Amino acid sequence: MGASIERGSFAGHETFPFRYTWLRKAAQFVEGEPTAFTREDAMVELGVGKNMVRSIRHWALVAGVLEEDPSVPNNRGAFLRRTDLARRLLSDRGWDPYLEDPATTWLLHWQIASVPENATTWYWVFNHLPQPEFSKSDLLRWLKQLATDGGWSRVAPSSLRRDIDCFLRSYVPARISRGVSIEDTLDCPLIDLGLIQELGDRGTYILNRGDHPTLPDAIVAYALVDHIRKRLPGSAKTVPLEAVAFAPGSPGRAFCLTEDALLLRFERLRETTDGALSFDETAGMKQILVNDLPEPNDLLAAHYGARTARSGRA
Repeated sequence: MGASIERGSFAGHETFPFRYTWLRKAAQFVEGEPTAFTREDAMVELGVGKNMVRSIRHWALVAGVLEEDPSVPNNRGAFLRRTDLARRLLSDRGWDPYLEDPATTWLLHWQIASVPENATTWYWVFNHLPQPEFSKSDLLRWLKQLATDGGWSRVAPSSLRRDIDCFLRSYVPARISRGVSIEDTLDCPLIDLGLIQELGDRGTYILNRGDHPTLPDAIVAYALVDHIRKRLPGSAKTVPLEAVAFAPGSPGRAFCLTEDALLLRFERLRETTDGALSFDETAGMKQILVNDLPEPNDLLAAHYGARTARSGRA
């Protein structure tokens, strides 16, 4: 399929997309008690069933809210801690603890869809989908081939089907019908992004590539810096447009932006990053000039600080 993914993951969510309160709840749960998710009373403390406890833990790790504590030998996921992003974003006096700013939802989408090993279906659809229109059977066929090409012998078709269902429920609003519990109709925040649309009753879906006006420049800049740090040489002073617009794992692909929409944001990069990055077009060469790579969370701080100032909050 042309995708270079070393290992895939199609489980862990227990078929539940994450919900508005889950990530903050997970960050609070491990504060002061790194092994909280292994406790027998975790279900009581979180007020959910055993499968949902596992799902909350999974999504907190995938979204970059929790991480394994590297200081614990042979940790194997038992000792967890909040990330710096979680402390800044989801604390009581954090930037956006209740996910009220659309920027936060775009940020969480980037955290999930830009890393191939954690939520492979999410990553693959936004970065390798061979055509904008698809069905569940298309996704199943493509992901089976991906698993075969990768030599992932333990990936069962039933696991892929459950993963595809969870993926679609993450981005497509649930249909309320008789016999479906209220719990199963609670939508995931990612639905608000409008990145995937269902086409009538035909069981087909389309990836919505556009300008996405609710996506702030600061989130694009954050993703750009994150992408450069992870996938491009650390000493690179110029980055070709193709590497950040069309390459797998790039902001252009993950955010489903048209080239024109991405260029408009890149033209404001100098202002957004306080001169650290800028866009240049000389002799037909479109590229990002890297003066200095800023700390990604500092870019977020500038956005959320400006938002707080606009709202008049202290």
